Amino acid sequence: MPLPDPRKRNPIILPDGTPHAGTVMLSQVLDHPNIQAGDYSYASDFDPPDNWAQHLAPYLFPGARERLVIGRFCQIAHGARFITASANHAQEGLSCYPFPVFDPSQMAGFQPDTRDTVAGNDVWIGYGALILPGARIGDGAIIGAGAVVRGTVPPYAIVTGNPGTVQGYRFSKPQIARLLALKWWDWPADLITRAEPALLSGDLDMLESIAPD
Repeated sequence: MPLPDPRKRNPIILPDGTPHAGTVMLSQVLDHPNIQAGDYSYASDFDPPDNWAQHLAPYLFPGARERLVIGRFCQIAHGARFITASANHAQEGLSCYPFPVFDPSQMAGFQPDTRDTVAGNDVWIGYGALILPGARIGDGAIIGAGAVVRGTVPPYAIVTGNPGTVQGYRFSKPQIARLLALKWWDWPADLITRAEPALLSGDLDMLESIAPD
């Protein structure tokens, strides 16, 4: 089966032939200078918004000193949100009240937290998950429904709960090392299409046999 067209806004076609409006390719809908989304990554929502960037990352304003970076082949479920660094308040003083944001002369330079938020490749972010400022989610990780994630999530980890906790890993450490070495998500589209049976069946040996030299 060929890969979905990464340039198509709505990649899922329903049985009646109409596109499913609630699922979008992120690269086609995120028109925001601070957000980068890789090919084939999609988001779904039962009530699709007009502004997907604001919907997914409501505190990330154009021109902020941080970025949201989403890799290739990510899957983002309904209700997931990235609470990015622009949402944070300074905590070094006696009060967290953001006095400078009410003064136009100070607002532009006032951002206590400037960390990027990064989701790797082939990351599944479940229903209603919250990704907090500065989180770094490794390739292949699964973020469970309703999880609240901060800090670093290792590749292929399974994270659930609040606070988000690693409950286990999708594969053994040697298998994870092999997958990270392959980086299948960066392969040409025709090669990934050939690799689909291996990816779906979990056949790592087959995947390695298809890998480019």
